[in-house]
Amino acid sequence: MAGEELARKLQRRLRLEDAEEPRAAPDPAPAPPAGADAELSAQLSRRLHIAEGAAPPRRCRVFNPYTEFPELSRRRLKDLESVFRRYDTGRDGFIDLMELKLMMEKLGAPQTHLGLKSMIKEVDEDFDGKLSFREFLLIFHKAAAGQLQEDSGLMALAQLSEINVALEGVRGAKDFFEAKAQALSSASKFEAELKAEQDERRREEEERRLRRAAFRERRAAFSA
Repeated sequence: MAGEELARKLQRRLRLEDAEEPRAAPDPAPAPPAGADAELSAQLSRRLHIAEGAAPPRRCRVFNPYTEFPELSRRRLKDLESVFRRYDTGRDGFIDLMELKLMMEKLGAPQTHLGLKSMIKEVDEDFDGKLSFREFLLIFHKAAAGQLQEDSGLMALAQLSEINVALEGVRGAKDFFEAKAQALSSASKFEAELKAEQDERRREEEERRLRRAAFRERRAAFSA
């Protein structure tokens, strides 16, 4: 009996000691660097949220390229919109990495995978890994403002796109004049064929008139 009583006392003391032992506090979360730029921190935070799928949706705002990029003429904006749509093969309103790869190859300035990602990153304002039309226009805005490095992929895109658009204009004009000349040639051919048919009808009418006149003369001779 004495042994059982001693055992119970020891167990109760152990329980009391366990209850009174302080638990270790969790390590505090590392504080953000004191000198971090607020805007950069917000952008990095949003990128982290996007990666985790927890980013709140952005509000859609009206985008007017004519007022937002006044240094680009209306004709230039139309040309760039045509270029953007040509390479937006997915028809989703964006140029992704593979579509940008195709564009640069077509322009004669192929880029590495890392080079393409770097090009997108430089103007990718919402960190979605692809170019919207506004972000596409930012390339040419930065090029006009001298904000692109001369040997960068974006500068090559801006310069080669201008050349490509100019060539398309020349080719379009050439095609227009060739088509017009072909249309005029077809019209001249049609007029020549029509004139030949009219001449043939007049000739046949003249032959019938002469035959009728000869028939009348023979009949008059027999009747005399």
